Amino acid sequence: MSFLLRRLGFYLLAFWASITLNFLLPRLMPGDPVTRMLSRSQQRLEPQQVEALRTLMGVDGGPIIPEYFGYLGRVLTGDFGMSISRFPTPVSEVIASQLPWTLLLGLTSLIFAVILGNLLGILAAWRRGGFLDSVAPPLLVFIGSFPYFWLAMGALYIFGINMGVAPMRHAFSVGLVPGFNLEFILDVAAHLILPALTIVLVSLGGWMLGMRNTMIATNSEDYILMAEAKGLRPHRIMLNYAARNAMLPSVTSMGMSIGFIVGGALLTEVVFAYPGVGYQLLGAVQGLDYPLMQGMFLTITAAVLIANFLVDLVYVRLDPRVRKG
Repeated sequence: MSFLLRRLGFYLLAFWASITLNFLLPRLMPGDPVTRMLSRSQQRLEPQQVEALRTLMGVDGGPIIPEYFGYLGRVLTGDFGMSISRFPTPVSEVIASQLPWTLLLGLTSLIFAVILGNLLGILAAWRRGGFLDSVAPPLLVFIGSFPYFWLAMGALYIFGINMGVAPMRHAFSVGLVPGFNLEFILDVAAHLILPALTIVLVSLGGWMLGMRNTMIATNSEDYILMAEAKGLRPHRIMLNYAARNAMLPSVTSMGMSIGFIVGGALLTEVVFAYPGVGYQLLGAVQGLDYPLMQGMFLTITAAVLIANFLVDLVYVRLDPRVRKG
């Protein structure tokens, strides 16, 4: 319990630091977001309208301490202000409408990549020097060396344009009414295949190599030799003894990956015009929508911290040595 309380305190401190940095960044930049936005759009507004925009975006030049505490209060209640590019929609509503699609794409890709990569790594290490161990790692590392967007564009060109067997854009077909029914679910799944496939292919090699290398080190431990001397079945030794302990580094990697799901699929979402947080973040940057950018950056930071705290909880369960640290 003391370990978890220390970790919780650390993550709360990191979250406070991220909120503070998120508050200071627009105020440390030369000029202000309103001036930049007006100079880019070349619009002429009355001074009263400009001041109203500055007040709306929280950069009206008032005393910074009261402004900071007001900002903290708004963030803790989920009030990130109004989106400029989608005015007058609140930032929290914009993020809430995009976040489920990013989680769907990211979690689906991560689950498939983790399961397939770890299974391939376990089998490759257990039968070291075999066909799988000789062929799969260099092939998957070669595929993983390609950037997300390059592989996404290649898949889009081959399967979407040339073969026409997969949807090319969006999360579901235009004109289809969203609902919890078989038609909508199958349509969403069809639109999910290509974006998820590109992410899985790029990340699969890393998961396999990580598990393979850890398994090779684990196989040389004394308790593995003891299990073999006791005459236990090979698959039981492989899964219950070797793989269980070799999974610990993968748990850490998975926690980091869960956190970065929120913003990590940006390029893939852009290529497929997938309506997630990454695609919306690009629109916010292009439209100089500072409140929306701030809200999204804070959402990504919170996702990373929450995911890592959950990993700490899992670690306490999987590795009793952590409780004594």
